[in-house]
Amino acid sequence: MTPALERTWHGPDVHQGLGFSPGMKVSYDFTRAVSAGFEYYADYGRLGAFDALHTQQQQFFVVTDLNTSPKWEINAGIGVGPTAGTDHLIVKGILSRRFDWGHHSIVE
Repeated sequence: MTPALERTWHGPDVHQGLGFSPGMKVSYDFTRAVSAGFEYYADYGRLGAFDALHTQQQQFFVVTDLNTSPKWEINAGIGVGPTAGTDHLIVKGILSRRFDWGHHSIVE
């Protein structure tokens, strides 16, 4: 799980303070190149005064990761948002590039 504290610096939500937005991923590697699993993302609202469950943003995804090379990864998934504060059907795709910043990579 990755807990995230977020703060708005400009705009209408600037006075809301710190928000709490956790995320989590559980996956299984079928091969070195293919894995699949579940992801969870949420925005509970302001620390110390979370939003009502009905208005919180919560998303559940079924995802696949393709490690196409030592430098590239593709993540794709379909998700649902069970609360009124979230889109009810979400399709996502992420194309990622890995950088070693001058260090030797352990990925072959």
